[in-house]
Amino acid sequence: MAAFSLDEEVRLYTTNTEREKYESLATLYGIIVSLEYLERAYVRDSISAAQYSPACTRLLGQYKTMLKLVSTEVPSLEEFMKKYNMDNPAALHRLKVGVPATVEHATEQGAETAKWVAETTQSFITFMDALKLRLRAKDQLHPLLQELMTGYSKFKASAEWEGRAKIVQWLITLNAMKASDDITEEQSRQLLFDIDHAYHEFFSSLSGGGSGTKTP
Repeated sequence: MAAFSLDEEVRLYTTNTEREKYESLATLYGIIVSLEYLERAYVRDSISAAQYSPACTRLLGQYKTMLKLVSTEVPSLEEFMKKYNMDNPAALHRLKVGVPATVEHATEQGAETAKWVAETTQSFITFMDALKLRLRAKDQLHPLLQELMTGYSKFKASAEWEGRAKIVQWLITLNAMKASDDITEEQSRQLLFDIDHAYHEFFSSLSGGGSGTKTP
């Protein structure tokens, strides 16, 4: 029998595929824990609804993405949490509902505003993920950017945000291309930079209370 040293590092994987699997599972675990903390912070009024909604929407989007990557290893959310002894009831409920609590429980105008925040946040995430997944064709990116701009424009404060001019300029650039044309790698990097900046500006404006919306 081979000797075993307590000082020897135990490796969970021996191939790159196994390494990626464990990293994905660890990321999924972290998303659930983060969502639990976020839900509890919101319930305790430690963060505002404007801070909570986009953060929750982003975590829900990341969860959906990671779940696709580990679908063969995670038959269900409940089984995953049971396997790793996770006691995160608030996160479990939020993941089952699939929308932030501000959307689940809001009424009338408040519900509409919360819905716009959630949808616009998801549009930002979807577009940035598309670029990270190396989508480059005009007919792949233009519809996503149009949808993002539609939601973004519902916020009256967006007229004063720096990101608006950048988004409009990229819409003009994409609109001038043929459907089969691709943006260059340099354009892709700049586009991702501009949209990421616009997203953080959007998030900061909401957190600061500047999330006024236009009347439908």
